[in-house]
Amino acid sequence: MKKAAIFSKNPSDVNRVYNNDHQTQLAKITNLYSHIINLENISFHLEQLRDLEVIFSTWGMFKLADEVLSQLPELKAVFYAAGSVRNFASNLLEQNIQVFSAWRANAIPVAEFSLGQILLANKGYFRNFRDCATPTGRVSTPFRGRGNFGATVAILGLGAVGSHLFKLLQPFRLNIIVFDPFLPDDKVRSLGVQRVSLTSAFQQADVVTNHLASNSETHHMLNKHLFNSMKDNAVFINTGRGATVVEMDLISVLEERPTLTALLDVTFPEPPELTSPFYSMENVILTSHIAGSMNDELARMADYIIHEFLRWEQEEPLQNQVTLDMLTTLG
Repeated sequence: MKKAAIFSKNPSDVNRVYNNDHQTQLAKITNLYSHIINLENISFHLEQLRDLEVIFSTWGMFKLADEVLSQLPELKAVFYAAGSVRNFASNLLEQNIQVFSAWRANAIPVAEFSLGQILLANKGYFRNFRDCATPTGRVSTPFRGRGNFGATVAILGLGAVGSHLFKLLQPFRLNIIVFDPFLPDDKVRSLGVQRVSLTSAFQQADVVTNHLASNSETHHMLNKHLFNSMKDNAVFINTGRGATVVEMDLISVLEERPTLTALLDVTFPEPPELTSPFYSMENVILTSHIAGSMNDELARMADYIIHEFLRWEQEEPLQNQVTLDMLTTLG
């Protein structure tokens, strides 16, 4: 059996993601080290880990310095039961240590969350809720949306989340358009997506849902010009990354155009600063980064990564491997 250990700065996160059944399974299928390795104890345990072959982790995985890696000469792979690996993976990959992530598992609840918001947005739910908050508003003529039949939804970013959302939207009679600067032509053809420019996405859509990764190319990509080009009564959803948005531009447009609505599960910084106008704006709904895996959904990430380990060990086709080229496009 492969010698394995669990690495994480946050043991509580390990126990939330890898439940008792998962940890029992790991102990059966690997020679699992008896301690969780963190920043404080790694130097103490390194000598016992010289023959370590596999690391399992989740949120709280820390970057392993090159001098640490030099003392782990047998390390072959890191299996990460969460999404983005950008904070720790680059030097591992450069040293030919394989990295695997449960990003596809984490994409599922984000896409489901976005689906719910899109369907409600096209019905006008969020403005209708505001209108019905007072007796006067309720008995007058509360806002009603156009409905979902024939509505246009723009997906920004067709990575793991955007691709799964695209599939979830198929049963509905929606016009789905996609912007993704990294989308290869063969994927456009295989999925049958309608690719548009970023400007067209904002101009045409009744709902714009953002799933762009945060990198140097997408930083502050979504600006005042784009938000100002949105249709009246349109809705902007962000479950992607707050740093892709020029937030003061978004605030300015939302103040000038109260018929627009923003549903923000992510911001930058996160949470917003105490003085942020987001907290008091009627046409902004803030949530606390709840779209991704949480509570019972966490087990799916551990399931994915353990199954990937078994495929890797048995030299079967892999499904969740991360490469250096992917680091720029994974959220």
